[in-house]
Amino acid sequence: MSRDSAIQRVSATAYRIPTDGPESDGTIRWSSTTIVVVEVAAAEAVGIGYTYADASITSFIQTVLAPAVSRCDALATTGIYDTLVHTVRNVGRPGLAAAAISAVDVAVWDLKARLLGVSMISLLGRTRARIAAYGSGGFTSYDDARLREQLGRWVHEDGCNAVKMKVGREPACDPDRVGAARQAIGDDAELFVDANGAYERKQALAFAERVAPLGVTWFEEPVSSDDREGLRLLRDRAPAGMRIAVGEYGYDAFYFRRLLESGACDVLQADATRCGGVTGFLQAAALADAWNVPLSAHTAPSLHTSLCCAAGRAINVEYFYDHARIERMLFDGARQVHDGQLEPDDSRLGLGLELKRRDAARFAA
Repeated sequence: MSRDSAIQRVSATAYRIPTDGPESDGTIRWSSTTIVVVEVAAAEAVGIGYTYADASITSFIQTVLAPAVSRCDALATTGIYDTLVHTVRNVGRPGLAAAAISAVDVAVWDLKARLLGVSMISLLGRTRARIAAYGSGGFTSYDDARLREQLGRWVHEDGCNAVKMKVGREPACDPDRVGAARQAIGDDAELFVDANGAYERKQALAFAERVAPLGVTWFEEPVSSDDREGLRLLRDRAPAGMRIAVGEYGYDAFYFRRLLESGACDVLQADATRCGGVTGFLQAAALADAWNVPLSAHTAPSLHTSLCCAAGRAINVEYFYDHARIERMLFDGARQVHDGQLEPDDSRLGLGLELKRRDAARFAA
């Protein structure tokens, strides 16, 4: 190991950003989003990683994970990831521990790229120049006017060829809301719906049949993501042309493997802020390759742009309203949609993100 690549410091800071209005999906409501930013330093370089999770993990990162990787070789990303996973054995890996590992892993990969003087996409190896982005929001708390404005803007101004809306809070109202969304985006853009597991199995199937004529081509988490039998039912019986997407709550490769083995999805979703960072996302991408299933990145667009431009089976990145807004607020270099696409910035080292410390400070949790 080069002395200059030894990890010298790991720090974590939480920022809580209020939403710009009430937000809800089929199962929860929220008024703020917390992002935990991790910095890992070696030599004169600092890598940045982040996750969307509770502020409590800042203490866990600094007292449990940081000592475990201190003085490790920042270039040995796989070894560091294995160390992080081993460290949480008796704590419990899924959930908050997985989010903490993810943020540290991303920061280590970002640091590695900076130490080597390359962008993240150059480090990973590019398979495509850019990746499709779909606008995602359409919260159940929105009235029809707000729903139409948001989804329509992504299509008509940002050039997205697909948008996603939330359903499931008031099932009786959902078909009309989907109809309003279709009118706003026109006939050519794809329309995705996300129930966040709010429906029962047959209820979800009935809804799928009801909205299929409106051109819905993607049904995300129609039932609980833990109900693999129910997901398989929906995948087998949903109208032709409607994909079942799931995977955002995968915290490790074993979860993704079980989903794929059970035939529970047409599209595998992975979230690098939950599933183990860059390392975990690459594991999910390898499983998607092995099962010949499309891969989609869940939220955190500035992180996933490079990862999806390197993953052969990746088809899109979710340009989630809350996260895209937060990343623009807190990071210089945050990725933005142009002509419906997201593109890595090869001119910047690592992920190309720099924390706007003065802007972020007022949101410190």
